[in-house]
Amino acid sequence: MGRTTMRVDPHVHSEASYDGRDPPELLLEQAATIGLDAIVITDHDRIGASVRAANLAPEFGLVGIPGVELSTAAGHLLGIGIESCPPAGQPLVDSVRWIREAGGAAVVPHPFQRTRHGARGKQIVAAEPDGIETYNAWLFTGYRNRRAASFARRDGYTALAGSDAHSVATVGRAFTELTVSTQADRLGSSQVVTAIRDGATRIEGRRVPFHRAGAHYLKGAARKGIYTLQRLGAGISPIR
Repeated sequence: MGRTTMRVDPHVHSEASYDGRDPPELLLEQAATIGLDAIVITDHDRIGASVRAANLAPEFGLVGIPGVELSTAAGHLLGIGIESCPPAGQPLVDSVRWIREAGGAAVVPHPFQRTRHGARGKQIVAAEPDGIETYNAWLFTGYRNRRAASFARRDGYTALAGSDAHSVATVGRAFTELTVSTQADRLGSSQVVTAIRDGATRIEGRRVPFHRAGAHYLKGAARKGIYTLQRLGAGISPIR
C-alpha cells in the first residue's frame, strides 16, 4: 500500500458561521491557490455548507472532508469527516462518542482558552478525543498553544494545527500535515480520519498579527451576541 503526505487545514469557517464571512467556493479556491490538499469547513453547530464544500472540493483539485465545530457542555469540539451534525449542548464525552460512531475524528480546538470555549484538561481526559488542536493561529500569544502541545504529548493525543480562519485571508495560516496510508488518487475523508486517529501528523503554523486578532475578537463577540439572542428567541440553549 502506498503512503501519501497531504496538507490539511482542519478548522475553517464559512459564511454559514455566525462569525464567518466568505462562501465555501472562495475558501476552496484559496486553499488550492496556496497549495493545501484539503480544508475542513467547521461551522458552528451546522454542517450544510461543509458537506456542500466537500462535494465541490474535487473541482478545485482538493480532497473533500466535511466537518463541524460543535458546542458541547464542556466547550467546543471539532467533528472531522462526518456528514451530519451531532446534537449541541451534550456532555463532551457523549459528543466524542457520537462523532466516532459516525465515522469521524473528534478533535478539541483551542483547549484551555475559556474565552473561546476551550475545554479544560480534566474534561478532555475524561472524554478521550482523537486529537488536540495544539496550534491555533488566532491565539494572542504562544502560551496556550505551548500548553496544548505539552498536554497532547503528555497524554498521547494526536496534535493538529488549524487556522481557525473566518475569512479567505487567513486560510492555511496554520495547517496539519498528514501521512495517509493510501495512494494520492485514492485519498478521501475516511483516510484522513484514520491518519488523525493513528497520530500520523505534523503541524505547521504562524499566528495572525496581534492587531488583526484583536479586531477579530471584537467583531466575533458582537456577532456571537446576536447569534445567541437569535437562538434564545428560537428556544435553543445558547452556545457555551
